Amino acid sequence: MLRVTITISLKERVLDPEGQAIEHSLGNLGYHEASDIRTGRIISFTIDETNYSRANQKVAKMCETLLVNTVIENYDIAIEDQVEDE
Repeated sequence: MLRVTITISLKERVLDPEGQAIEHSLGNLGYHEASDIRTGRIISFTIDETNYSRANQKVAKMCETLLVNTVIENYDIAIEDQVEDE
């Protein structure tokens, strides 16, 4: 089993009202050094696969068909060995 982490972010040309609201709120709190804030989301799960290449292909298909709106979002897939609890 492999551990998958998908990082999803808005494409650069897409407005990010949530990021703008966070930036405005931080400024109101005195944190003026934070700027150009962009928001996103992370999806993590395990996949019953041992081959990294096949896992990446399957996860990319999941992203393209359900998890990501590819018109306005980019995604990055990270796959690593599942760490078992001892």
